[in-house]
Amino acid sequence: MDDLLTYGEALERFDPVLGLEVHVELNTASKMFCGCTNHFGSEPNTNTCPVCLGLPGSLPALNGKAVESAIRLGLALGCSIAPRCRFARKNYFYPDMTKDFQTSQYDEPIAFEGVVEVEVEGQTFRIEIERAHMEEDAGKLVHQGTSGRIHGADYSLVDYNRAGTPLVEIVTKPIRGTGTLAPQVAKAYVDYVRDTVLALGVSDAKMEQGSLRCDANVSLMPKGSDVLGTRTETKNVNSLRSIEAALTYEIRRQGAVLAEGGRVIQETRMWHEEGYTTAGRSKEQAEDYRYFPEPDLVPIVADAEWVERLRATLPEPPAERRRRLQADWGFTDLEFRDVVNGGALDAVADTVAAGCPPQAARKWWTAELARRANEAGVDLAALGVTPTQVARVQALIDEGTLTDSLARKVFDYLLAGESDPDAIVAAHSLAVVSDEGALSAAVDAAIAADPGTAQRVREGKVQAAGALIGAVMKSMRGQADASRVRELVMGRLQP
Repeated sequence: MDDLLTYGEALERFDPVLGLEVHVELNTASKMFCGCTNHFGSEPNTNTCPVCLGLPGSLPALNGKAVESAIRLGLALGCSIAPRCRFARKNYFYPDMTKDFQTSQYDEPIAFEGVVEVEVEGQTFRIEIERAHMEEDAGKLVHQGTSGRIHGADYSLVDYNRAGTPLVEIVTKPIRGTGTLAPQVAKAYVDYVRDTVLALGVSDAKMEQGSLRCDANVSLMPKGSDVLGTRTETKNVNSLRSIEAALTYEIRRQGAVLAEGGRVIQETRMWHEEGYTTAGRSKEQAEDYRYFPEPDLVPIVADAEWVERLRATLPEPPAERRRRLQADWGFTDLEFRDVVNGGALDAVADTVAAGCPPQAARKWWTAELARRANEAGVDLAALGVTPTQVARVQALIDEGTLTDSLARKVFDYLLAGESDPDAIVAAHSLAVVSDEGALSAAVDAAIAADPGTAQRVREGKVQAAGALIGAVMKSMRGQADASRVRELVMGRLQP
């Protein structure tokens, strides 16, 4: 572990400057330059061919859908789209690079000069985007050993399934003026990009699977200076929480180095979830990659008419959509934050669209269904309950057919694979008992079985009625309306 300043000490002496590189894997059916399936989770080295393995004599063919996705993403981030651009070869060697070069874009990116705004603690920060360029992903090293990391591994295996996956890399300009909020601004920006990608439908943006990754650069300038410091790049941070934590650590580490008169080394750093970074490799400059134009691919020409057609397909920007939905639903900031942080925004929106009151939709998705998803170790989308089903369950409650407790039993059957809430209620006899004779008999039986509690209620101790109401509900298997049961109990025991 490195010697560190406290975060406050570091920010008293230095101003952080950020640079963020977000890599988005596109969800096209096939890879960037070949027809191999673009699918996460396949058996290792099964989605490969001579092109993505870089075998001699193979020639690439550009994926048109990937180009459209890159243009739409660039437009959504406020970028200009290049009327003409081309690919280049980025030459370097890694074990997971089959060709010893990566087909990328260098001096002619497809999108450039964008800008987005993010809000953190009531302040708005303007993030300028230098470029968003297309490239292919490398393969994946699988390190065998106790930690799963290269350090301490016994050996490493190479899976080339990911080689050739279409990528868009979004690179910001230096981000200044964030002060103590620098890590939170970085987190908010990556969250903004992720929301945009999901709204566009161009990627599943699952950071834990690597389909959205962030390389987080940071350097420190002495207070009052305008000269950029030496940056480090923390690689492939795979969660929003880790982006914030990694940058906080690097600011503290670099601050300690500079405070002691040392020199920050320009290098990549590897983030460890235990809460620290370690040195990786020295960071190359562009000239080290010996870029030159890709001779096997023709330039891309994006005429204005095509770009405008794609612009017309853009969805409502995520930030605007959130503000609109919160206003439409009447949620407090805390309620809306719970929905967003729980990954339930789309589910709640679709449930409301299916006719469910917003507060009821929020309750089911952020409480009951979130608990079930957490117990199953899956996200809400994988739980198997649809917004239409949730809306129908709530409608049955509003109609008086179900209580909340009975609704939870309906969810049990929905999670078990049954699909129709009405059919579940009928098949499993879950409807609320509305027979006044049956309810009255159950109330009389509960009073007779517990005369002491009944007497306390008669004497004015109204809270004691809860025990009698509970007994009735138990005898009715939870299928009585608790408010009606309470009315009957109090009617019997009060003069």
